[in-house]
Amino acid sequence: MAKSHALTPSATADRIAAHRAMALAALRADSSLSSRMSRYNHHMNCARSLELILGLARALRAGGGQ
Repeated sequence: MAKSHALTPSATADRIAAHRAMALAALRADSSLSSRMSRYNHHMNCARSLELILGLARALRAGGGQ
């Protein structure tokens, strides 16, 4: 049987928080400004994408897709 890789809403919220924490850690890292900004932007884009997916899933679950 194939394993589902879908995240539950709780797991998605945890991933969002983790990406936000990694973004803030990137700003405090001991590396060049461009490297820190690149890592920060990458993790914030991941967090924003996951927030969008979570919001859409909640809207569909509430009947917003009809």
